[in-house]
Amino acid sequence: MESPSSRHLTERRWLRLWPVGTALALTFTAAVLVAAAVFYTGWDLLGARGLKPERRIDSTTLFDLVKLSFGVVAGAGALVALVVAYRRQRVDEDGALREATRLHTEHFTTAVSQLGDDSAAVRLGGVQALAGLADDAPTRELRQTCLDVLCSYLRLPYIAEADLPANDAQARHAYLALREVRHTIIRLIRDHLRLAPEHPHSWQGHDFDLTAVRFDGGDFSSAHFSGGTVDFSDAEFSGGTIGFSRARFSGGTVYFSDVEFSGEMALFGNTEFSGGKVDFNGVEFSSGSVHFIGAKFSGGTVYFGNAKFSGGTVYFIDVEFSRETVDFREAQLSGGTVDFSSANGVVPDGLNPVHGVALPSGLSLPSAWYPAGA
Repeated sequence: MESPSSRHLTERRWLRLWPVGTALALTFTAAVLVAAAVFYTGWDLLGARGLKPERRIDSTTLFDLVKLSFGVVAGAGALVALVVAYRRQRVDEDGALREATRLHTEHFTTAVSQLGDDSAAVRLGGVQALAGLADDAPTRELRQTCLDVLCSYLRLPYIAEADLPANDAQARHAYLALREVRHTIIRLIRDHLRLAPEHPHSWQGHDFDLTAVRFDGGDFSSAHFSGGTVDFSDAEFSGGTIGFSRARFSGGTVYFSDVEFSGEMALFGNTEFSGGKVDFNGVEFSSGSVHFIGAKFSGGTVYFGNAKFSGGTVYFIDVEFSRETVDFREAQLSGGTVDFSSANGVVPDGLNPVHGVALPSGLSLPSAWYPAGA
């Protein structure tokens, strides 16, 4: 089966150069047009009305004509040399890119093979090697390939600690080793998403397919999701603490569709939603605690449609809604606690209190959101 790296190499458009004759013809044509434009401009600026005919020319004029002829020839030669030098440079650059891509592919193959090793130490080495290859990838497509492999590793079947056989030390040891590898990948993604977009090793703007990943901990705090697509759809946060504190969602698209939060704690404290799209459609908050304390919803679109609050506690304390871009319509509250009591700003869609209609049990809203006289 063709590897992702090979597929990207096959699809890549390599250097394409026009034939030398075509390039020279176009270059000469452009030079003549430029010379004609310069001549016409000078003629117009000097206010010339015509040319004075000369039946005989003196030696000085003849010498000037000879110099002009040699100048034209020299200029033509310079244009030819320029075209040839440009083509040589492009060919050299493309050759260097091909060589860099070849070396990248060799190292990529080695790093991927390490991910399947029985030794956790070797797998950790493969993870670090892939991250380094992503940093130094000669093309954006090859960097994305490295990130795709790291995300694919997280999507592999994974047994949580609670599902381990009782009193099986060997199984627990294997679990702890695998968890260390997985958490290392999460940490590397977070660290690279913290880098400024202009940093050569920043992974902002790339895609991360984390669908159906089972998270039993991990930290995305202060990560900046500013482009590309990050997909947590169908993921399960079922153990440990998952941190998104101080993360920024300012561009691109982030999906949390049909995610289940059933672990100890998920922290979105002081997270900033200021652009792009963040989709919590169908998310189930069934146990544990989810904190949006101090979060700011100031732009983009954040959608909680069909979210299910069936257990645990979800805090929106001191949250600021400054624009009508947050949608709780069709959200379902059937258990647990959802606390907006100290939220500020514009009332999100679907949370507008209706006079005379009691709120669902467990839902708390700030008094400022109630209609006058309620």
